[in-house]
Amino acid sequence: MTGSRIAAVGHYQPAKVLTNDDLAAMVDTDDEWIRSRVGIRTRHVAGPDEPVDELAAQAGAKALAAAGLTASDIDLVVVATSTAVDRSPNMAARVSHRLGVPSPAALDINVVCAGFTHALATADHAVRAGAATRALVIGADKMSAVTDWSDRTTCVLVGDGAGAVVIEACAPDEEPGVGPVLWGSVPEMGHAVRIEGEPARFAQEGQSVYRWATQQLPPLARAACERAGFTPEDLAAVVLHQANLRIIEPLAGKIGAVNAVVAKDVVDSGNTSAASIPLAFSKLVERGEVRSGQPVLLFGFGGNLSYAGQVVRCP
Repeated sequence: MTGSRIAAVGHYQPAKVLTNDDLAAMVDTDDEWIRSRVGIRTRHVAGPDEPVDELAAQAGAKALAAAGLTASDIDLVVVATSTAVDRSPNMAARVSHRLGVPSPAALDINVVCAGFTHALATADHAVRAGAATRALVIGADKMSAVTDWSDRTTCVLVGDGAGAVVIEACAPDEEPGVGPVLWGSVPEMGHAVRIEGEPARFAQEGQSVYRWATQQLPPLARAACERAGFTPEDLAAVVLHQANLRIIEPLAGKIGAVNAVVAKDVVDSGNTSAASIPLAFSKLVERGEVRSGQPVLLFGFGGNLSYAGQVVRCP
């Protein structure tokens, strides 16, 4: 058994940008109300001709290019999403077809906002067990397709997009670049974040999620650091699920990551569910805000109510 490391990252967002002023023309809200409550200024929204698998494939292609790899180098594709329209073929199979990956294991993982960190752990486990050598792991969601645009409590939150990483097996004498996952759930709070009904619509109990995240997540995040052999002070960056700036800012302080850059992509992208962590991480790398080899905490939380986090080395 050997560990895995992240070889490259990539992300993609639709071209259309929806501002707070745009939303104010649709529902009873305004820029000040939105910023003061969730910290969001803009979000990207996909059109009817941009399905989830296209968003995912765009991000995946960028990660492959950044790694200097081709689709034929990949033997596992894992897509985290909660907005797939069809039961089959799944998003991973559709993405594999779009990219030309010849014969991968193709898995979808639906853990909503914690989906990407679950997917990354699943791929890491496959590499450690020798079942895969290189994996493409993608978080992609089209939240605009499951949003009630007349509900100002939810429509101001959401955005669309995708983020991806390529992970590969480490050399036998190389330190793993993906740390052990800490994951779990609070089943009795599964109702707090929902995408259900016909047609499916996103709904949440925002105050319940806020209280749980601000009270329970800091010790879990610190435990994830400990499992990887780091202290919060060692972290170069913290990338939490981009749910709400009013959750992210106090959480980073409570974790104790005093030397870390804190991802705040929610301001410009909104809540993109499973895409939010890899999207924000990819942007940090692209801007040079974290350097190769530095430790970064990724931690997702949300629907089910599930959570998962791990420390990774920046590619």
